[in-house]
Amino acid sequence: MKTTPEQNKRLVLEAFDTLFNKRDYEAAKRYWSPTYIQHSAHIKPGRDGLLDLTRSAPPTLKYEHDLVVAEGDYVIVHGRFSGRGSSTNWIAADILRIENGVLQEHWDVLQDEATEEQSKSKAPMFGTSFPE
Repeated sequence: MKTTPEQNKRLVLEAFDTLFNKRDYEAAKRYWSPTYIQHSAHIKPGRDGLLDLTRSAPPTLKYEHDLVVAEGDYVIVHGRFSGRGSSTNWIAADILRIENGVLQEHWDVLQDEATEEQSKSKAPMFGTSFPE
């Protein structure tokens, strides 16, 4: 099944919203391959590792995206994870490979979101303003 970069971007955003914001685990399984490959150091292997991580997160967990770039079967999304049980949000660059219309492989780069006082650049790491 061949998909376009635009279809792949929509797929990733729908998948992330379904899992991280709606917390609909059964629906989320439709987006992630049963043979999903996880490269993150923060998540156990496979689709079940990702679902288990989200199940264990506080109900306040929220995901927002800012920038989405796609080329071929790869999508990179720049996002923020907040309400994760820590006083610091995570800013993430998630890289996903799409195969046969589902998320097949994932890598990420995560860092704590800096406050304006902590930022040497004085530019927010996500969006147009610093977190409150």
